[in-house]
Amino acid sequence: MSTLDVTPAPYRLTAKGVLRSEWHKLWTLRSTWITLLTASTMVLSVGIMMASTYDGDDSEIDTVVFVLYGTQLSQICLAVLGILFIAGEYSTGMIRASLTAVPRRLPLLWAKAGVFAAVAFTLTFVTNAVTFLVAQIWLSGSDKELSLTDSGVLGALTSSAAGITLMCLIALGVGALLRSVPGAIGAFIASVLILPGVLKMLPLDAVETAVRYLPSQAASSLGSVARVENTIAPGTALLTLTLWAAAVIAAASLLLKRRDV
Repeated sequence: MSTLDVTPAPYRLTAKGVLRSEWHKLWTLRSTWITLLTASTMVLSVGIMMASTYDGDDSEIDTVVFVLYGTQLSQICLAVLGILFIAGEYSTGMIRASLTAVPRRLPLLWAKAGVFAAVAFTLTFVTNAVTFLVAQIWLSGSDKELSLTDSGVLGALTSSAAGITLMCLIALGVGALLRSVPGAIGAFIASVLILPGVLKMLPLDAVETAVRYLPSQAASSLGSVARVENTIAPGTALLTLTLWAAAVIAAASLLLKRRDV
């Protein structure tokens, strides 16, 4: 048989292949390494600073919350990375090649969300656990001395990582909706981080109750061994964040399917 008679194997698009492609895209970006390192360093540095300077004045604050103050900063870093992961392709024009390779479109967005969620959760959980253990070097013998095996500690570290991951998925969804890095960052910070504080100033009980179910407020009830006052229950908070993330990703999926690149 001559070489002219050989028919090339048809191109097969699989979910595994799309996931692998998005995994390589994420790790080949220089911004990924810089942002992840910065996020982890912030949590660890703030945790060490808080623990090494503790003098007993903050005894009423939950130990896990106390040593993980840095997650408030790392969350913003990871959210920006989530936006860059999707909206960055629109700014560079690479999205055309991506959608050509994945013509059905939706698996592309879902793969991005899955890959980024796995990376964000793993990094956040490991960073939380390391920060907690390192902080205990200074907190040993104080009223904030705890171990990973103490009741509620591992759950608090895990729920903190889960909450941050879901917030980052919301950011990724906003990036997919707006297709603009500056616009998505501004919209995320304004609507998710600033708006709840503004609404809480309104002297209305209904608004105060509703604000508790906004993403940033729901996330604030996570990452604590004891129940945080004036917040919804941790289980309810995780469900609330999951629904917010699912809604934003679903809206982004709908627009990705209907509009041109």
